[in-house]
Amino acid sequence: MNGLIFAGPSGVAILCAFAVIMLGIGWYAGRGNAGDSSARNYFTAGGGLGMVTLFFTLYATQYSGNSVVGYPPQAYRSGFLWWQSVPFMIAVIAVYLLFAPRLYVLAKRKSFVTPTDFVRDRFGSTKLSVLSIALMLWGLGNYVLEQLVAMGHGIAGLTGETIPYEVGVIGFIVVMLIYSWTGGMRAVAMTDVLQGVAMLVGIGALLVGVIFLNGGLGSLTTYLTQTSPELVGVPETSDAINWLAMIVMIGFGAAVYPHAIQRVYSARSERTLKRSLAVMAWMPLVTTGVVFVVGIAGLQLFPGLGTEESEQLVGMIANEVAAQNIVFYLLMILLFGGIVCAITSTADSAVLAFSSIVAGDLYGRYVAPDAPDRRKVLVGKVVGIVMVFGLLLIAWNPPGTLFSIFVLKFELIVQLAPVFILGLYWKRMAAGPTFWGMLIGAVVAGGATLLDAGPFYGVPAGLVGLAANLAICVIGSLAVSRRDAAAVPAARA
Repeated sequence: MNGLIFAGPSGVAILCAFAVIMLGIGWYAGRGNAGDSSARNYFTAGGGLGMVTLFFTLYATQYSGNSVVGYPPQAYRSGFLWWQSVPFMIAVIAVYLLFAPRLYVLAKRKSFVTPTDFVRDRFGSTKLSVLSIALMLWGLGNYVLEQLVAMGHGIAGLTGETIPYEVGVIGFIVVMLIYSWTGGMRAVAMTDVLQGVAMLVGIGALLVGVIFLNGGLGSLTTYLTQTSPELVGVPETSDAINWLAMIVMIGFGAAVYPHAIQRVYSARSERTLKRSLAVMAWMPLVTTGVVFVVGIAGLQLFPGLGTEESEQLVGMIANEVAAQNIVFYLLMILLFGGIVCAITSTADSAVLAFSSIVAGDLYGRYVAPDAPDRRKVLVGKVVGIVMVFGLLLIAWNPPGTLFSIFVLKFELIVQLAPVFILGLYWKRMAAGPTFWGMLIGAVVAGGATLLDAGPFYGVPAGLVGLAANLAICVIGSLAVSRRDAAAVPAARA
């Protein structure tokens, strides 16, 4: 490399420009909240997001910093096995379509604000609601941690360490908290539009640049066959099973993330939601498919990178592409800013959902039920800030690569899938068996993860836990229903 093109003042200037734009968007969005301090308005934009804004905020939720910064390094290390990232993103859209429109109609009719509002309304069980809250907060905290790590790697890699990991994380956390505080869901969704446009254009330019640098992709497979045949060979049986298992687990897990569910609540209409999801169906190929190719091409551009070095692969490639000519340079500025905005916008979505659960489900229901919405929102904001800075202590020494953090959060969050999906369609589903199924599923998945006992023949512990969860829930609900049915004649007699 002939020096990093975004190292030094140029990279700092680009980041500052995007930060100022995001702050401006937050200020503008906050003006719309001035006359309405309700929790529903702050946390779900009053259910008024239009098709374009909803699409981009769903896009930002599904394609975070992990997708753009973390997936190419995983493709670099795994080879063609990582093509699984495309079908599991397709699976997320399929699961959305399975339950989101039906959930939206119910949420609109009953003015839901937090995901737990549905659980409470459907099952009427305090212990099930509390367990759901615990799993949601765990998943959201994990998700924010992932974004903080991605933020540090992305900024450090793109600027050639001109902005150190720690400085980049702190700087953009402050920006995120300021515009989220002032604008709520409206600010989050509007910044998602900015990052989505920048990232889509930048990713396309990155693909073209990689093809230009490699002299075409036609010889790439031949090169890999000669230098790294294990990356292009037929996967072993356990790898193939793991591929299918990950598609199922991520498809259901990502679709029931709390901040994803709040976006369902935020749609202006059911038609708006369906149209946004229809466009989203194309994004796995346009986004995940492209970054997969970029990661594979990196094997030829930068052979022999270790695990830590490969985590900054996107920054290295982007700087090589930007060095070619002024057009690529300008397009990589869009990608550069889009990646950082994507990471920040995904983190703010999780923080907003975390704050809403604390404000509405914990403080507003168990601590101060009579508190006005303004105070609930304030409590949620403050707790969200404390959570973010608490996670900073972990982000200084992240527990693994981005992908390992990514997998860890799904082990427990996927246990919510039966409540939201089966609960919408199956009237006989009972609260008691659902609680025990979720609890045992979480213990199985979490215990196996802590003991490093999985995967089981390629099946991740989270999916094993989900199978136990579903079995207890279904069998228990059927048993309870039969018992209640048998008790009716006796009571009448």
